[in-house]
Amino acid sequence: MIYAKLFLVFLKIGAVSFGGGYGMISLIRESVLEYGWLTEEKFLDFIAVSESTPGPLAVNMATFIGASQAGIGGALVATLGVVLPSFAVLLVVSAVLGNILKYAGVKAVLGGIRPAVTAMILSTAVLMAAPLFFGADSVYGEFSFKWKNVAVFAAVAALWLFFKIVLRRNIPPVLLIIFSAAAGIAVYSL
Repeated sequence: MIYAKLFLVFLKIGAVSFGGGYGMISLIRESVLEYGWLTEEKFLDFIAVSESTPGPLAVNMATFIGASQAGIGGALVATLGVVLPSFAVLLVVSAVLGNILKYAGVKAVLGGIRPAVTAMILSTAVLMAAPLFFGADSVYGEFSFKWKNVAVFAAVAALWLFFKIVLRRNIPPVLLIIFSAAAGIAVYSL
């Protein structure tokens, strides 16, 4: 039963999500909290691990969540569910519709989807930041300022700004991950 539920939940997420892994985070969060598969804190940990491991974020999230619920089989069915819709669409588009992006209707649809994806990513960022920085699961929850999380975030943001403003270049993602881990170790060992 859990295999079918994992497959169907991630199939739905893969089918209705646009914008890649970041666009899917809010749908994944909603589903895992609804089914009680993860707590909010555990979900944030899974995002951090998914970001730190090679591969697409959504695939990593589906794999980790599936594994946490039903072992290797759960990982396989959740991963299959999340990638199957994209695979099918890409297969059809590449085989049949080749030059689909030249049509004005397709451009209009994609133009409408982009702002919605941006809004979903921003809402996910806010929903993730509230418990991370203030300990509240909702706007009605009890707040407790989490200074260690804010300190790590501020250090990472300062490094990013240093690269952008002073060095005028993008920070290499590997360096950002290593720095984030080091800042976390330094702050949480206090």
